[in-house]
Amino acid sequence: MTPGRESSTIYEAADGSELPMLLFEPAEGTQPVAGIVMFHGGALRKGSADGLAPHCRQLASRGIFAVSAGYRLLDEGAVSIDDCIADVRRAVEHFLSLAALRGLDSSRLASGGSSAGGHLALVAAMIAPDGPRPAPKPGVAAVVALNPVVDLLAYPPEQLRTLEQDVGIAAGRATDYSPIEFVRPGNPPMLIQHGTHDEVASIDQVRRFRDVMVQAGNDCTLLEYERAEHAFHYPGPAGHFNDVIDATAEFLLDRLAEN
Repeated sequence: MTPGRESSTIYEAADGSELPMLLFEPAEGTQPVAGIVMFHGGALRKGSADGLAPHCRQLASRGIFAVSAGYRLLDEGAVSIDDCIADVRRAVEHFLSLAALRGLDSSRLASGGSSAGGHLALVAAMIAPDGPRPAPKPGVAAVVALNPVVDLLAYPPEQLRTLEQDVGIAAGRATDYSPIEFVRPGNPPMLIQHGTHDEVASIDQVRRFRDVMVQAGNDCTLLEYERAEHAFHYPGPAGHFNDVIDATAEFLLDRLAEN
């Protein structure tokens, strides 16, 4: 495939600081037909935009404007998960502006990410910024999530309390950040790719989310990777990277590209 163009820029975080965006575009002279902004994993405490650069590079070679964005991490500018979510919302807004300059309107754009980043993308698309209620407008036309947490209440009480403390969620407020609680008719189409042996977010909780989405009349595809563990989708010995890219590109081009 023809190598694409790569560049970087910054966007303004919710606190006014500057955060990175890595831009991956189709080869010179090729008009992108869809776009996606992706957010890295790392339990909100580690990771960077570089983490999903390989994915975005490959998607760009398929005609997709792909962006990997950073966000403030806990103890590195972010006080709680709310700061991370606020940054993701700002990143999506900036991505929409960048995509418009490339001839892509919001009906051809998606968000997504890996693990914690996938969860943040789902929260930003499904939950209103001014309170725990369904978002009236998702901001993007589709979501692609790789091994995300989708049901915070699926964890045992003691583990859930630890999770709340770790990410700065007020005690007893996990429901406000749990995507499965905000499924409504009209949620954007979603592709979730998950390993059946994921030790961080069980395949069972993701299957439940898929079922609830479908029952609500939404388009939600779950691709299961047998015996794959968490973070199965990176280049390397896990061997699933190419399959993940193929499925992501097919989904984006099928749901978002103009006919």
